[in-house]
Amino acid sequence: MRLKPIWFVLALALLNLAAVHGGRVLLALYALKLGAQPFAVGVLASAFSAVPLLLSWLVGRLVDRFGSRWLLTFAGVGIACGMLVPYLVPAMSALYIASAIMGMALTVQAVSTQNLIGSLGHADQRARDFSNFAMVAAVATSVGPIVSGFSIDHMGFAYACLNLVALALVSVVMLVIGGGVLPGGNRHAAPSGSFKDMLADRNVLRVLASSSLVMLGTDLFQFYLPIYGLGIGLSASAIGVILGSFAVAAFAVRVILPRLIARFNEEMVLYYAFGIGAVGFALIPFFQNAIVLCGISFLLGLGMGCGAPITMMMTYSQSPQGRSGEALGLRFTANHLARVVGPLVSGSIGSVFGLIPVFLVNALMMVSGSLISRSGASSRKSRVP
Repeated sequence: MRLKPIWFVLALALLNLAAVHGGRVLLALYALKLGAQPFAVGVLASAFSAVPLLLSWLVGRLVDRFGSRWLLTFAGVGIACGMLVPYLVPAMSALYIASAIMGMALTVQAVSTQNLIGSLGHADQRARDFSNFAMVAAVATSVGPIVSGFSIDHMGFAYACLNLVALALVSVVMLVIGGGVLPGGNRHAAPSGSFKDMLADRNVLRVLASSSLVMLGTDLFQFYLPIYGLGIGLSASAIGVILGSFAVAAFAVRVILPRLIARFNEEMVLYYAFGIGAVGFALIPFFQNAIVLCGISFLLGLGMGCGAPITMMMTYSQSPQGRSGEALGLRFTANHLARVVGPLVSGSIGSVFGLIPVFLVNALMMVSGSLISRSGASSRKSRVP
């Protein structure tokens, strides 16, 4: 029986994202094994994020014009090549090169896949398709580091690299053999336009702002919750359970997300999701009990878990005709810009005033996201679920 294109794309996403997230963990651990200082590890992470920040918009334009099959093939080959570099050259310089290559491959993979998810189904199926993609991404985020960790412990760093190479190459073989099920691009469909033209669209700008706030809220919670937990004397196991409850809630809410969108529409669901996030961030610094914090984390996961699939879907549906890949590329750029700027601002606040203001500022950011979503709901008289 022939595999449906949407399931074919989700299988590719699982393989490539698992390889990428496993690679991020492997590169960081490999750097520490080679004696790198924390600053060097931070630079390694920055090298991974710098490429998406610079190239996402261009990749989106290429997706619109040439389709996704060969771009996804390029991404799979890029992931494989990136992980081959530290296998062949076990040195810090090789890790920096590998991180940059992996960042480029992730950019191509993410923008191409998200555009395919939007284009392969009808408008009334997009909520389900993007929710499924978000769940696959969540699974890949867990599977990749697990594969890396067990491979490192039982086989060493070199063979751990080869295991991730194998994951990426499976996706390349799938694309070479069955990639014909994927739609092609249209070199004449996308109207000429600039970066500024896209940002002049209020709907696109509103979605970009919402997406950045969702990403920032999730990242800052996962970064500052362990610091807060250690500060109040929680064990590493307790902190892990608290973070795990966030992930469980984010996965669970994506299962029912299509029903929520059908009932309330995208902007209203996002409005309430940001509101839940604001409440969660505001509550964290006033409690020190692990069970209570676990409940707050679960609440935050319910809110933040809605954000990624909704903003992907809204970016696709509200993009100008023939420029959906470009809009999704801009979303990827905005998310990574928030990942660079947000921690710097929050870190400065935390260094001067402590962690409580950091959580409260994050709560205010969630409130602003809620207001943005509310204005989007008010500006549209009718919506397609």
